[in-house]
Amino acid sequence: MKTISTPPPTGANPASPTTGARHRPPTLSLRRINLMRVGYLIMSGGLAVTKWPLLFDRDEPWPLYEGTTAYLLVAMGLLALLGLRYPVKMVPLLVFESAWKVMWLLAVAWPLWTADQMDPATSDVASSCLLVVIVIAVTPWRYVLDQYLLAHGDPWRQRGPRVSALEP
Repeated sequence: MKTISTPPPTGANPASPTTGARHRPPTLSLRRINLMRVGYLIMSGGLAVTKWPLLFDRDEPWPLYEGTTAYLLVAMGLLALLGLRYPVKMVPLLVFESAWKVMWLLAVAWPLWTADQMDPATSDVASSCLLVVIVIAVTPWRYVLDQYLLAHGDPWRQRGPRVSALEP
């Protein structure tokens, strides 16, 4: 009896974890997905309460840094709302939130705190950044490792003949 193997779809990398027979794409439990939704809700809710009112209650132009930061955080809050509907697709937002806050805490707040030079404004920012522990706790780090660090990346160039969706 002869076995026939089917080739991977056109353009797919046969060694790719998503098409290989031995590797199943990682899945997340419904409990984990709903836990991620809690993280997105905390992110969007916190930003809605603290940053969104600043957009509507301005009598003067924004200083460059403050305006940039405020609008960046408002955009993150809007994206976090998308995370309520698409929690798995928005995982990079959780990673970004964790990365910038941990880096800021280590590079800015920690040296000031250890030198006993933390001013009240920096202390306020550090306090709000410490809430990152919630985001870190709800982020599916094994999934992040499997999907973004261990999986093969997208191809840089076309392999094989081009296939057009318009061809009969």
